[in-house]
Amino acid sequence: MTALGRIPSGLFVVTARRGADETGMLASWVQQCSFDPPQVTIAVRKGRYVLDWLTDGAAVGVNVIPEGQKALVAHFGKGFAPEEPAFAGLDVDRAEGAAPLLKAALAVLDCRVVDRLDAGDHVLVVAKVVGGGIHQDGKPTVHVRKNGLNY
Repeated sequence: MTALGRIPSGLFVVTARRGADETGMLASWVQQCSFDPPQVTIAVRKGRYVLDWLTDGAAVGVNVIPEGQKALVAHFGKGFAPEEPAFAGLDVDRAEGAAPLLKAALAVLDCRVVDRLDAGDHVLVVAKVVGGGIHQDGKPTVHVRKNGLNY
């Protein structure tokens, strides 16, 4: 399945908040899926605790990683336990009712979960975009995998 791995995707930090708890994860399968209303899908591997947080109405953030920003990829690529501070040492916007958004991101989307769909070993989280902005000029990180059967 080498050919499947050649489908390019971006690299994103998906953020979530549940009560006082917050977390972030590295994601490569984020895609716009609707113009009206503006919506995105986020593919999350089954078994990740963050899926329990991403229920109907939950706040979720999409942070577009700028090209060359290896520090963000390394920071979020390792993953976090539920009680582990995912944003230690990072500049973060924390608006009331929103997921944390990274100031180092190229662009950010403030979203609310509206649906979830089973997709094999992942769940597609459908989220309505309710806000966002561009933090800096530049290009997003583009990722191409070596094969189509793992990250």
